[in-house]
Amino acid sequence: MDNSSSRILTTHVGSLVRPPEIGDLMQAKETGQNYDGEELARRVASAVVEVVRRQLAEGVDVPSDGEYGKSGFSAYVNERLTGYEPRPKDPNQGVLLNWGRDRMIFREFYQEYDRTAETASGQPVVCTGPITYQGHAAVQSDIRNFKAALSGTTHTEAFIPAVAPGTIELQRKNEFYPTDEAYLFAIADAMHEEYKAIVDAGFILQLDDPRVVTQYGMPDPAPTMEQYRKFATLRVDAINHALKGIPEDRVRYHLCWGSWHGPHVTDVPLKDIVDIVLRVQAGAYCIEAANPRHMHEWQVWEDVALPDGKILIPGMVAHTTNLVEHPELVAWRIANYARLVGRENVIAGSDCGFSQGAFTVRVHSSIMWAKLQALTEGAVLATKQLWSS
Repeated sequence: MDNSSSRILTTHVGSLVRPPEIGDLMQAKETGQNYDGEELARRVASAVVEVVRRQLAEGVDVPSDGEYGKSGFSAYVNERLTGYEPRPKDPNQGVLLNWGRDRMIFREFYQEYDRTAETASGQPVVCTGPITYQGHAAVQSDIRNFKAALSGTTHTEAFIPAVAPGTIELQRKNEFYPTDEAYLFAIADAMHEEYKAIVDAGFILQLDDPRVVTQYGMPDPAPTMEQYRKFATLRVDAINHALKGIPEDRVRYHLCWGSWHGPHVTDVPLKDIVDIVLRVQAGAYCIEAANPRHMHEWQVWEDVALPDGKILIPGMVAHTTNLVEHPELVAWRIANYARLVGRENVIAGSDCGFSQGAFTVRVHSSIMWAKLQALTEGAVLATKQLWSS
């Protein structure tokens, strides 16, 4: 994995706003309507070419395929894993399946928010049988489209996101395995095949794992920190199990506190889990650093040493606001992290995906591109500052 050896590199978290021509057909697919599968495949392949070229034109050093072939950052595995069956939605679960303490405190806000939030319309699934991987053709389609889009371009590296075992587990009820641990590690065994396929194809694997930290805000009353750390440690153990045999420097780990635009007052602090996060056998760690609930957590790195050879990818632009960050603010944030962990160990990123799927858009596409432009301009400014002496 390349580091910022001579200048500050830029990337983002992966999932980008889908164009309407993909969303329409994917909506039909997800809701069980008739759709032309071959036409959807053609549109996805074409759109991946366009989104890769646009990222590179904006100056993004390490692009993704936008996750354009997936209905959602996590929902896509419903088709790639056996053992799941759809169930009717629980009306008491609301829209976002995030019924935690945050929702209890701000119940009136969420009642309004849920009425306007864009979400995927597919049914929830429940584990009712053995988990195995059956997504070989689908992941190879993702790889093939991305390679075609990158052909003839100049880029540093490129990455493909995949959802982590703990997030899959915590978003899908288990009615088959005798214990949570058995269920979790069955998922890890199955997803190893997807992770390995991505790395074997020459791409960086990004593991998306929001649910491991958002789960802290779910129980009422809150778990003790000792209970939560034990819970999180098991999920990290499952990640490392799934990554067995995959080189650390081909993996980056994305941790976020959930993409929904809510108060987030029950988020677990980074300082309480950072040592567990750093146990993930990855070469880089993507963390939120731009949204107001976690912006102050750069201070964590005053007391915590980033392990030798590892890279930090803090979010320099947020998905939580339509305000476009000023490049000078981005440069200041980059320089702040560079001071703490070393300039060569910082890659400038985004907090989270700008769209968690085809139906969960967090900002308008025009704002997304403006934010990525601000990110790359800020990285240029930071490079001038950091390499001026």
